[in-house]
Amino acid sequence: MTDTIAERVNGHAEPKVKLLKFAPEQAAEEPAAPALEAVDRPDNPLADWLTVPDAPVLPAWARSWSSIKANMAAAGRLAWWHARYHGIRTPKYLFKAVLLAARGFFRACRGLWPTLSAQDHSSAVKALRAQVKAKPEDVDLAVRLQVAHATRTNSRRWRFGAAAVGVVAAAVGFALAPPLLQAGILAAVTVPLAYLGRGKETRILDQAVPPLRVDMSAQQLNDALRAAGLLKSGSGKDADKDAPRVSCTMGPVRDGRGWAVIFDMPRGGGKTASDVLAKREVIAQELGVDEIQVIMSRVRAAKGGNAGRVSMWVADDDPYLSEPTPSPLATMEKFSIWEPVPFGQDARGNRISVPVIWQSMFFGGLPRRGKTFTQRLMTAAGLLDPWVRHYVADFKGGQDWMGMRHVAHRLVLGAEDDAIDAFQAMLAELLAEMERRFALFRGLPTSICPEGKLTPQIIEKYRLPFIFLTVDELQEAFLAMDDKTREQVVDDLGRLARRGPAAGFISNYASQRPDAKSVPTKLREIITIRACTQVTDKTSSDMVLGQGKAAMGADASLLSEDHKGVTVLVTGPASHATVKNDLLTTAEFNALCLKGRALREAVGQISGDAAGDVAAVAGRAGVVIPPVLSDVLDAMRHSDRIHSADLLARLVNADEDRYGDWDLDRLAAELDAAGVRRTTKQINIKGKNLAGYRRADLEAAVPEELLLAARTVDPAPTTNPSENPSA
Repeated sequence: MTDTIAERVNGHAEPKVKLLKFAPEQAAEEPAAPALEAVDRPDNPLADWLTVPDAPVLPAWARSWSSIKANMAAAGRLAWWHARYHGIRTPKYLFKAVLLAARGFFRACRGLWPTLSAQDHSSAVKALRAQVKAKPEDVDLAVRLQVAHATRTNSRRWRFGAAAVGVVAAAVGFALAPPLLQAGILAAVTVPLAYLGRGKETRILDQAVPPLRVDMSAQQLNDALRAAGLLKSGSGKDADKDAPRVSCTMGPVRDGRGWAVIFDMPRGGGKTASDVLAKREVIAQELGVDEIQVIMSRVRAAKGGNAGRVSMWVADDDPYLSEPTPSPLATMEKFSIWEPVPFGQDARGNRISVPVIWQSMFFGGLPRRGKTFTQRLMTAAGLLDPWVRHYVADFKGGQDWMGMRHVAHRLVLGAEDDAIDAFQAMLAELLAEMERRFALFRGLPTSICPEGKLTPQIIEKYRLPFIFLTVDELQEAFLAMDDKTREQVVDDLGRLARRGPAAGFISNYASQRPDAKSVPTKLREIITIRACTQVTDKTSSDMVLGQGKAAMGADASLLSEDHKGVTVLVTGPASHATVKNDLLTTAEFNALCLKGRALREAVGQISGDAAGDVAAVAGRAGVVIPPVLSDVLDAMRHSDRIHSADLLARLVNADEDRYGDWDLDRLAAELDAAGVRRTTKQINIKGKNLAGYRRADLEAAVPEELLLAARTVDPAPTTNPSENPSA
């Protein structure tokens, strides 16, 4: 009754009054204070000694049955490999054994000769003969010489006779023995003779692993660091003993095709791990290797490190000159862009993968060093995910990105005025799409969009694929723009790199040496992932990878012209690696483009330029369009009219092997043979009236049903942000 009145007055019931001094249920619920063990008492002198070590009882390979089986399988594979390796070389080993046995037989005979020839008697005979010559009248000396000579002669007869009998008996016994016993006798005789004939450098078995080219010890490491000014020299009478030394927590030990060591800089010297990384070239010189062979990095606290702990691996030879590994993407049927993209291998052969979602990327370096091939690895991963929509701009306009016409929602080729205009329109479309997506996210409940970012559920429910923006040779576009246009484009690209990742935008930019004019700093500094092929100096390397990265060990100027397809990859403020990139050829990339189109057709994600591509529609319809007509339509994808000279220049730029020796007359003849009928031969563009072509005349040579099919393909459906998000 009291509770009811309280509820009417206060709107809620007051807690009931407990008359018990101690409530049993509360006492049961309250956790009891942990009892302090005697061993944990601070006044216990045995506390440290009785502390249980925080170390595993079993080694890592023996902690699970799966690990034991894996190691046993690895041991079996190793034994089988060695069996095959040495089995093939068995004839060589037998031949070497025979040669060593022959030399051993010669050495055995030479060693037995003093015994067989009774050299122990010869010394007495020689001494007596000399005395007889000095005193020929001494009869006693003559008799003693005669007795000694007879004794030696008898000894030789018995010894040579016994040896001859032994050899004959062995030969007869060998001849009468069965073949199996003969083989055993040969082995029993050959092995000791070969052992006797060995030399200091003689090896019967070949080395399965190449001999060490680099040797390293703790003393060499300390000497190298001292020569680099990282360790002080000793003082006093015993300077070497008093000199400070690094503390090696591991090694130096053999690790693959090199030496590995983890060491701590001594305290009191004021030198840190960063100081060691900055002296990489001097340390390499002191160790007698090239700096490309020295791989150093800091050991962070997450891995048990500190500010003075350095991990160093010194390769036996240049680890980046091996043949490139084919990209696993070339054989995949499908790939999820949510997974890290296979990128390459580091110096030790460890697989390197790069996560690209929520990221922006920048690739830089000198021409013809594999920059575009490396950049295409990222885009190729997006081809195998049907829920990725591609926007591509190639301002070089060559063959590298021509295959993307089958997939790309927007494709810009070349750096001419019409291509620049198309690129600006593409950026405007991307910015509008980004704002549209953020407006949609703001209206979604947190159960669907918990972090305000794109999720797999949102992608399929609202058909919002990832947007993969690829821009190659960015400097060509900026150099072709005036200052005002360049500033606007830089701002647009910067907005996409800053805010776009949360909306599912992945930016993938590439340029040559990015100076302040070709790729402004305010665009480069907001890129999260950077990769650089060979550059000329440390300044250029820092321009691509970030200020101060060369001093931290991420220096692309150490790469040589032989390091094609090798990049210095920076994925974070203190994370970098030199990587031998996977190889994805242009033919394999074009095949992935066709595979990507098939994947998108299955889920209805062919849109934009790819949906209206005449060549793609013709391929699906089984109609063959003359290659020159298809190439000309690609070259004029951003223009409705063009002069013949400019058209031929674009064709040569796109495929120099095919069109390099063409002239205007041959171009006209080939297009005429392809069915192109020009309504006018003179084209007026910006006041210049020259021979040229109209796009309408070129499209008239394509079957009308193909053009109609290319123009009526519905783009990928989109979601109106005003519709009910919870529907």
